[in-house]
Amino acid sequence: MLAENKKQHRSQVSAGLLMYRLSGSALEIFLGHPGGPFFAKKNEGVWSIPKGEVDAEEDLLQTALREFEEETGIKPEGEYISLGHIKQKNGKIVHAWAFAGDWDKNKPIRSNTFKIEWPPHSGQKQEFPEIDQGAFFDSETAKQKINHAQVVLIERLQALLERKEKPVGA
Repeated sequence: MLAENKKQHRSQVSAGLLMYRLSGSALEIFLGHPGGPFFAKKNEGVWSIPKGEVDAEEDLLQTALREFEEETGIKPEGEYISLGHIKQKNGKIVHAWAFAGDWDKNKPIRSNTFKIEWPPHSGQKQEFPEIDQGAFFDSETAKQKINHAQVVLIERLQALLERKEKPVGA
């Protein structure tokens, strides 16, 4: 029973990466659009940082690295900056790290998939990508596109980058 409760609790914990780049002095944020029929016609407030559930006993950052690559096909590399964690509306806790990276928009996103019964009550299972598209957005547009609970992750990154740019003693 105790192990079962731990597993249930752990499934309410995700870890992910927020990839960013600077275009001149403008901050751009990479987000993924969730795949599947529930999100097909939704745009505002549904994009997300690539993230996923933490396996039992798995390190949070290792989960974030694994999930980012599984959901995008992009191998994350570089320095990882902790952005702390947030709690989403559904109760899920998301731990996040930022890293500077880039992606060629001419290369398609290669995401792992999931199966669900679709259409509902049809008895037929269909397979969908976890992320059906990815894109860089300027930070203000990203705040409109991203799951509302995750906006604070962008704000934390902005604050960290601003402090990094200011000279010591300023």
